Amino acid sequence: MLLIILKACVLSRQVDPKDYMFSGLKDETVGRLPGQVAGQQFLIQDCENCNIYIFDHSATITIDDCANCVIFLGPVKGSVFFRNCRDCKCTLACQQFRVRDCRKLEVFLCCATQPIIESSTNIRFGCFQWYYPELALQFKDAGLSIFNNTWSNIHDFTPVSGELNWSLLPEGAVVQDHVPLPATEELKAVRISTEANRSIVPVSRGQRPKNSDESCLVVLFAGDYTIANARKLIDEMVGKGFFLVQTKEVSMKAEDAQRVFGEKAPDFLPLLSKGPVIALEFSGDGAVEGCHLIVNEIFNGTKMFVSESKETASGDVDSFYNFADIQMGI
Repeated sequence: MLLIILKACVLSRQVDPKDYMFSGLKDETVGRLPGQVAGQQFLIQDCENCNIYIFDHSATITIDDCANCVIFLGPVKGSVFFRNCRDCKCTLACQQFRVRDCRKLEVFLCCATQPIIESSTNIRFGCFQWYYPELALQFKDAGLSIFNNTWSNIHDFTPVSGELNWSLLPEGAVVQDHVPLPATEELKAVRISTEANRSIVPVSRGQRPKNSDESCLVVLFAGDYTIANARKLIDEMVGKGFFLVQTKEVSMKAEDAQRVFGEKAPDFLPLLSKGPVIALEFSGDGAVEGCHLIVNEIFNGTKMFVSESKETASGDVDSFYNFADIQMGI
């Protein structure tokens, strides 16, 4: 009897590949709800003029031979690979992103490593901007940090002299104009927002030209409220007209702190063992002063590193992000 029950349990856990695939669809809206993929691999192939939404985390996703599709992919633990696709508009989060033999893609991206394009043209990138209640936990389940996003740092394996195979979408691009929300009753049950200030991933300017020569580095140390504090600081700074340039979550050792924080390092050494730090770079005229005012007013008593002056800030930013890029192998 026990053997029969065990066999039944094993059979019930067997995966049917058809449940993790959209293939040969045309003019359809399809998707998977939170909990329906649960970390499995997924395949999307030979779809035309479809709206496809994966509201769950997955292991890897491959998209082959698709045209005129809208695609949303929840957090992907490994790689997302587009091959031989054209005229698709996407929002997605992943560890690795690769495009080969594609043309005319628009991608609102969160990617932990440098995105790669190969033998592709007219690929346009923006920063991931999306929210639904289950998304934060899905990022954790996929092993992704919402603060590690190199969406604009593109590497083109096959550059053409005098041409650019990729570009950044306009800064004011509205996500819903490119990747509309699902219209079917089943998928509308997911409570989605695409407002920038609600996005799970902080919306950063990335490698767009800066509007000001002044930057400010803030480093928050691990604790119970670190993510909430980072979000609050971003909201306050952006609300006062400053720009979030980039973010990073990374572990630091004592020697890293000496290099990045200089003579202030001893203040922060005891905090490094609690977990990774979160770094935020802001830009805008008066960013350093503005940041100090907000930190002193709202986060008084919470130990943070904040650039001391306009003159030292750019050096702070370079020191930290050079260290972080080496640490993460970017």
